[in-house]
Amino acid sequence: MSKVIDILNMKGEKVGDYTIDDSFIELEKGAQAVHDAVVGFLAETRAGTASTKTRAEVSGAGKKPFKQKGGGRARAGSTRNPVWRHGGVAFGPKPRDYSIKLNAKVRKLALKRSFSDSLQNDAIVVVDALNLPDGKTKSFAAVLKALKLDNTKLLVSVPEYEENLLRASGNIYDVFTLKFDSVNTYHILDSDKILFTKDALDAFLKRLA
Repeated sequence: MSKVIDILNMKGEKVGDYTIDDSFIELEKGAQAVHDAVVGFLAETRAGTASTKTRAEVSGAGKKPFKQKGGGRARAGSTRNPVWRHGGVAFGPKPRDYSIKLNAKVRKLALKRSFSDSLQNDAIVVVDALNLPDGKTKSFAAVLKALKLDNTKLLVSVPEYEENLLRASGNIYDVFTLKFDSVNTYHILDSDKILFTKDALDAFLKRLA
């Protein structure tokens, strides 16, 4: 079943309707895909640069420190062994890639399901345009207040990045501005509300087709 939502202007006034076809809505399946997509995204953000030195890499001589028997101490073959102070680390981390392979169909399904859930929860807001010629934070804050989106964790999706909008929104806490093709499942789930410009939503829905 298609969904009709209001198109608002920057004053919060209704200026039209936006119909989202049921082909872009998926509420039956995709829960596991959403989980996999989020795990995959968070895995990709890990630097994977943690590193420790093995016994082969720490400094120190390879000479046996004392004879095998007769000293009354535990036998030791090297001062670099992990048991000794200044020795190497056993089974420590090494640089690695944490990324997880996820099929394109799974990513699309996860994006569609997360978007559909937000749509069902009335978390999608559409504005006809976002024009901020002065690029001032207070101007954008006034727009958010008119749209009743102030004091909420907000994702703003636009068709193209504009310097004035980025400057105006950059200092507002919990407001993130992304181009439509950069929005992913994690961003949708991590936001309380999503503000699309009409053009951005047009382009975003093409990703779900």
